[in-house]
Amino acid sequence: MISNKELIKFLEKTSINSGFVDKLKIKYRPVICPFDDLLKYTHNKKKLFDIGCGSGQFSLVAANFTGVEKIMGIEISEVLINNANALAAKYGAGKEFIFKTFDGAHFPDEMSDYEVIFLIDVLHHVPKDKQHSFLESIFKKMAPGAQLILKDINGASPFVLCNKMHDIVFAGEIGNEISVAKAKKWLEGTGFKIKEEYTKQVFVYPHYFLIAEKPLLNRA
Repeated sequence: MISNKELIKFLEKTSINSGFVDKLKIKYRPVICPFDDLLKYTHNKKKLFDIGCGSGQFSLVAANFTGVEKIMGIEISEVLINNANALAAKYGAGKEFIFKTFDGAHFPDEMSDYEVIFLIDVLHHVPKDKQHSFLESIFKKMAPGAQLILKDINGASPFVLCNKMHDIVFAGEIGNEISVAKAKKWLEGTGFKIKEEYTKQVFVYPHYFLIAEKPLLNRA
């Protein structure tokens, strides 16, 4: 299993022409977000889709430390998509990358071609009244048998206040974190089958993980 220490060391070596804050996010994201836990869900997977890919940090480490061969990421910020393309061109380990901007609501049809979909620290940036429908839209676009890896901040933890302060500083907004119980209820209500769930505290950040699968179509 790859350690976060190895991932941080790798990302520290990357460089692109971006702003100071973006460079910090690229290099030190694994310090607070457990990429090592997330990477294990790429096992035996060849195609990875990253919703809210940012500057492509997770996509980049997946390309360099796993057997994934094709990666597609979407993000609402054109600046971050430019960062992701620059990083992939320079450090992409010869893998195939596609990064595109999207409007935050309408997912590309290509998502149905991917075996595993990652939603990492994105849901709490979605407006409260759109979070449930956001998950429903993901479900509709996914192929039967594909997995959704949902990692976010547990709104039921008192440490959620630390993440709110983090988002104010780095994103200029206050997050809409929900509890892991609510996220699970929404996923199951949408039609997902929960394969695994757990929480993990990293410093002052209360993470939760929900590994959900879109069931295969019933056959007569």
